[in-house]
This record gives sequence, C-alpha cells and structure tokens, in this order.
Amino acid sequence: MARILLHVCCAPCAGYPLEILRNEGEVVCYFANPNIQPSEEYEKRLGEVRKFLDQAHVELIEEPYNPAAWNEAVKGLEDEPEGGKRCEVCFRLRLQKAAQAAKRLGCDSFTSTLTVSRYKNSKMIHQIGEEVSRETGIGFRKDDFKKKGGYDKTIKLSREMGFYMQDYCGCLFSLRDRRLK
Repeated sequence: MARILLHVCCAPCAGYPLEILRNEGEVVCYFANPNIQPSEEYEKRLGEVRKFLDQAHVELIEEPYNPAAWNEAVKGLEDEPEGGKRCEVCFRLRLQKAAQAAKRLGCDSFTSTLTVSRYKNSKMIHQIGEEVSRETGIGFRKDDFKKKGGYDKTIKLSREMGFYMQDYCGCLFSLRDRRLK
C-alpha cells in the first residue's frame, strides 16, 4: 500500500483531498505553514486541523512554527501581487519541507492541499513540486484537487463540519490586501 504525505494548509482545504487520497493509500498529513500570521491565526488553523484529523483518525505531523524563516524567504517581495513571486517562494518553501518530511517518514510521494483553492495557481504548484521532487528523490503527485468540483465539495464539507473558514491565504501581505479591498 502506498504511503502518501499530504501537506495541509488548513482544515477546510484538507477534507476533500483526504477523501480522495485515502482510496489510494495510507495518508500522513503534514502541517508546515510558516506563512500564516499572526500567531493567533496560525494556532486557530492548526487547532482546526488537529480536531479534524483526530476525528478522521489520520496521523498529523506538525512542523515547528517559524514565521521568521518565511519572512526572510520573502524579503523584498512584500509588494508583489497575490499569486506572484512571493507566492512562488512561499509554495517552494512549504513543498521543500513536505518532501523532506516525506523522505524522513518513508512515504512514497507527497502532494498538497494548496491545489484545492481556486485562488492558487496549480500549474505553478505542480512545477515547483516536480522541481522539489527531482531535488529530493521523492515522487510528487500532480493532484489538482479543485478539478471535478473539488473546490465546491471542499466548501460544502467545511460547512457541514463547522470548520473555521479564513478569508485570506495566511500571510500578512494577503491580510493587508484583503483589508484594503
């Protein structure tokens, strides 16, 4: 049976991808999101993920929270638009961590819930995932969880389960831009 590492950004985005992947193997979820700020928001999202995965009886591996590393990685990209170079750097940082964890945990492949959002560029995520796969030797699954109504299924499942549903991606720049709108 395949062992798949699923990088999870939040509980709402995890439901539908987990449903799909559980049909294909053993799933280990991995929470590494140093982009989420402020820390209260990070704790809220992590708490929801813990609660959901505990109910789903799925193992969760948590990366220590390190927003300073994320801030350093995106330094100079503060004024980039959502979906631009800053997001590319952010995706790379999290997918690298996911691949390293997958290797350490003996997983056959890794993927991410990031592709369930209609606001995230799946093509960019897949390209980065494949580059990270070549660097680490761990297979990357090019899942696009928003396909086949995945985004709508995720929203429906989130409402049914009463998940906290955030209104920004997680980074302070996204929150700033959201408030400006």
